[in-house]
Amino acid sequence: MTEKFGARKPDLPELARVKDRLTFLYFEHAKLNRQDSALMITDSRGTAFVPAAIVSVLMLGPGVDITHRAMELIGTAGMAVVWVGERGVRQYAHGRSLNHSSRLLEAQAKLVSNTRSRIAVARKMYQMRFPNEDVSGLTMQELRGKEGSRVRKIYREQSQATGVLWTRREYNPDNFEAGTPINKALTEAHQALYGLSYSVIVAMGASAGLGFVHTGHDLAFVYDFADLYKADFSIPVAFKITAKYGNDKDIAAKTRLAMRDAFTDGKLLVRMVKDLQNLLNITDEINNIDVINLWDDKLGLQKFGVQYHELDQEDDT
Repeated sequence: MTEKFGARKPDLPELARVKDRLTFLYFEHAKLNRQDSALMITDSRGTAFVPAAIVSVLMLGPGVDITHRAMELIGTAGMAVVWVGERGVRQYAHGRSLNHSSRLLEAQAKLVSNTRSRIAVARKMYQMRFPNEDVSGLTMQELRGKEGSRVRKIYREQSQATGVLWTRREYNPDNFEAGTPINKALTEAHQALYGLSYSVIVAMGASAGLGFVHTGHDLAFVYDFADLYKADFSIPVAFKITAKYGNDKDIAAKTRLAMRDAFTDGKLLVRMVKDLQNLLNITDEINNIDVINLWDDKLGLQKFGVQYHELDQEDDT
């Protein structure tokens, strides 16, 4: 029987093309079900069908009712899910990695487990923020101080450029509405960036929890990664939206839409995939074919699916 709705079930090489996906879709007060290989979204306006293989991350707001079959499809497609709660509180979940190879994860674990290589990756992240300076000799403390000065300068520059009054960053996860318009917009913009960063990390097969700058949290690497793009995306978008809409009660929704446009126009997915591989020292294309090997401390990788026999005593000498 041919599928009536959605696209055919994608092959693995197609799923792995993270850079070609839509960045994110946001829903609230809707019911999500599955029709073949498409998500079926129903709200007060009607029903729409979205092929699961073309979306990078779903942001599900208050009032969303999602079925088991829809979550099954999300997991199969490797789509990340960001559950967006009221007042800016978020919980994160995700489907399985699009990339069935563990190569990126192994590279990340190796780099983060050695102090010298971990500092090297952290410096590489900071070097991306300061392309015209040499940060190779700076300590982590010096790098954090330098980054703090840079971010404060960006806030001041955006305030002057847009006319939006800026005092300081304030974020209360328990009371989103208590924030000023610019702080609400920044919270919403950063969360959209975190969602996209999280999606790329897990889709490529890396770990969201193995951070190089941030540590001790299951999203440590998400915060590391997202910080690379705040100056170009979430901060300027938040100031522009605040300058345009001010105290608008829908400033959060307007900020999300502006971030989605910025992600697309700035081709951020393509950039993120390239940057992630560069940070983890992966210089060639990762093979996404389903290949499982057995590890051996003396013989190297051995074939999986072979019935091995116990060595004779004389063979084991």
